[in-house]
Amino acid sequence: MSAPPAVDRPDRTPPDRIRLDFDGAIATITNNNPEKHNAFDDEMDLALFDALAAIKARPEIRCVIWRAEGKSFSSGRDVGALGGGQVTMSHHELMSRGHRGILQIFDLDAPIIVAMQGWSIGASFQRALLCDIRIAAEGARMMLPEVTHGVIPDTGGVGRLFQMCGHGVAADMVLTGRVLSAAEALGHGIVSRVVAPEDLDETAREMADKIAAAPAVTVKMARRVIAHLAEPAVRSSMADELVYQTFINKSDDMAEFRAARAADRPARYTGS
Repeated sequence: MSAPPAVDRPDRTPPDRIRLDFDGAIATITNNNPEKHNAFDDEMDLALFDALAAIKARPEIRCVIWRAEGKSFSSGRDVGALGGGQVTMSHHELMSRGHRGILQIFDLDAPIIVAMQGWSIGASFQRALLCDIRIAAEGARMMLPEVTHGVIPDTGGVGRLFQMCGHGVAADMVLTGRVLSAAEALGHGIVSRVVAPEDLDETAREMADKIAAAPAVTVKMARRVIAHLAEPAVRSSMADELVYQTFINKSDDMAEFRAARAADRPARYTGS
């Protein structure tokens, strides 16, 4: 799928790692950090939130495609960027900002189709789960590795994953960090279609065009019916995540996790 020129947003540096393109009634968000498998840092987070706000401000948009350049949709958080720059916000404040930013997905009238290839990991996988429709290229893989890093998933996706798959699959993915294949994701309803990699963008565009061609009010109301079924539990889950992740960050076990990693020794956890 050829994309029109990217919208310039000079207030972010560099702005082209998240592209926002408009083509008639279709908006396309593109993760454009392929050298790092589209790993997100703080600047990319803010650019994504800007893109969602820009789409919200354009009522003529009928459908959104969220895609990526390169081999992966997103490998999650850019761990190389952690600790970089001057931190002026608390952990709780950073989480709250992230929740506000990504919950803009629920405020859009236009549904979002996510086209996933390669890896979709951590917060990026969770953000995709909050969208309306996910399609995957053959060979795509998904995982939630947060617990292995001493924290919990905190972007709202676990609530949606639980709705799709039930307790067993959600618990397995969260607690063990297991990798889920595209075929398994299709079987569990996480994605609705699996296509050849070369057909991924074309399939997403065909779906978007079909949605955009329907009466706008009908799509809005249909999406609202589904939202009323799904969103309350997800918002409740995110409220829990905000409290529990903040607790973890201040816990004795997290201090021990960091100390053991720094000293390259086995950790001795107490559950507090």
